[in-house]
Amino acid sequence: MADIRIDQLAAEIARAVQDYTEDVSEAIDKKVDQVAGEVLEEVERTAPRQTGKYAKGFTKTKQGSGDKTKRVIWNKKDSRRVHLLEFGHAKRGGGRVRAFPHLRPAYDKHAANLPDEIKRIIQNGG
Repeated sequence: MADIRIDQLAAEIARAVQDYTEDVSEAIDKKVDQVAGEVLEEVERTAPRQTGKYAKGFTKTKQGSGDKTKRVIWNKKDSRRVHLLEFGHAKRGGGRVRAFPHLRPAYDKHAANLPDEIKRIIQNGG
């Protein structure tokens, strides 16, 4: 950094903080997108298969705007069927249909260390 006059110090500090914030925000966004992609691949691989159409229906969507975004993995073709397969359900004549967990295990496997990765990104400045 060159010599900075005292009246320019506040502006320089604000600019440095802004650069740091943008770098960290971009790195976190990339990491979250990468983890969401890994979860999506795992869900497509472990989803119950009879014909394969159900597993092919999963997609990743970015929701929100600005700094308040999230990634959602959902089934575009059979969205109403996901919770029935994930958790099981009652049969019409009594009894239960067994569950085929595929979303939660994929999320737990790939997103478990995401908070630690985000902390590392923040500590390293992006």
